Amino acid sequence: MGISGRHIGAFAVLAGLGTAPAFAYLDPATGSMIIQAVVGAIAGGLLYMKLFMHKVKALFSRKNSDTTSDNAEN
Repeated sequence: MGISGRHIGAFAVLAGLGTAPAFAYLDPATGSMIIQAVVGAIAGGLLYMKLFMHKVKALFSRKNSDTTSDNAEN
C-alpha cells in the first residue's frame, strides 16, 4: 500500500489552502548562501560520480602485477 499520486495531490492542495504570507525578508547574503549550497551540492555529486566510475573501471580492468615481477627476474 504505497502513496499514490492522488494522495500527493490532495496533500499539496490542502497544504496550499492553509498557508499564510510569511512576510520574510531574504537579503542578498541569504541568496548567495543558497547559490553556494546548490553549486557545492552539484560539485560534490559530480565528484562522487567521477570516483564511482573510477572504481567501476578499476573493477573491470585487468591489472597484471605478475608481469612486472617476471621481467625483474630475467
